[in-house]
Amino acid sequence: MTIRLGYQIPNFTYAGIPNERLFETVVAQAREAEASGFDTVLVMDHFYQLPGLGTPDNPMLEAYTALAGIAASTSTIQVSTLVTGNTYRNPPMLAKTVTTLDLVSKGRAILGIGAGWFEREHDDFGYEFGTFTDRFEKLEEALNIIAPMLRGENPTFSGKWYSVRNAMNNPRLRPTIPIMLGGSGEKKTFRLAALFADHMNIICAPADLPRKVAALRERCEEAGRDPSTLATSFLTSVLLGETEADVKGVLDGLPEAARARAIAGTPEQVAEMLQERVLDQGITGLTINMPMNGHRPGIVTLAGEALKPLVS
Repeated sequence: MTIRLGYQIPNFTYAGIPNERLFETVVAQAREAEASGFDTVLVMDHFYQLPGLGTPDNPMLEAYTALAGIAASTSTIQVSTLVTGNTYRNPPMLAKTVTTLDLVSKGRAILGIGAGWFEREHDDFGYEFGTFTDRFEKLEEALNIIAPMLRGENPTFSGKWYSVRNAMNNPRLRPTIPIMLGGSGEKKTFRLAALFADHMNIICAPADLPRKVAALRERCEEAGRDPSTLATSFLTSVLLGETEADVKGVLDGLPEAARARAIAGTPEQVAEMLQERVLDQGITGLTINMPMNGHRPGIVTLAGEALKPLVS
């Protein structure tokens, strides 16, 4: 399993498209991604839209229901969250959920998982947020339950936060389901990735990537793992237009603060920047989102055709 070219859908606010057509717009993006060279389609695991992308009352689909619908509407593309908030679900239930998604998709599910961070969602929905340390303790305990369940084992585990007794997970389709961690923590997140993950999606400023890649390599070596066995990808927002005039039009609709975090340009310009800023820094895969115009027919295709050659 690897993610060489992923397409994340972080936005479900589409001007002029009513709620009854919202999901068909999501599926259209997934199908376009599948047809244009992306190998994975991903959604966020959030209940509210994130700051910087919109307001909390903007539409936000529940992740695993949406992924099941996407899986049933596609045939080859992998499906995953980027990433599941561990604090939102009981670990064996999450193992069961992603295993069912694997059956629905005929073997295309990935478990993306992280510690969780959006405090308002926890407060509003009644989930305990706890401290930074609490959330990472929970994540490690959860992985000690989920990873063996994804392999068909029946773990018994008793920890500070979670406990299971001979937890079964049937039916299953594959010998195991790959695990992807997402985050930027060089000590906690990267250590857990070295111990449990098949893939690490690094989230940081592009300028920090060389340090992050080096730190991930160190955590692998400390865990006795060959760093080359842990694939990596990098998430970035892309503002894409066929011409520079199109790009300017997209940029004009984006808040100034968000522009600094995005890569904007024509397909050729975006490909050149991602090669230089990401792939040349030791990252093996790209995951992009296009929250401003990814829902417009043809935009995902432009991105896929430009970026697939970089990771093929």
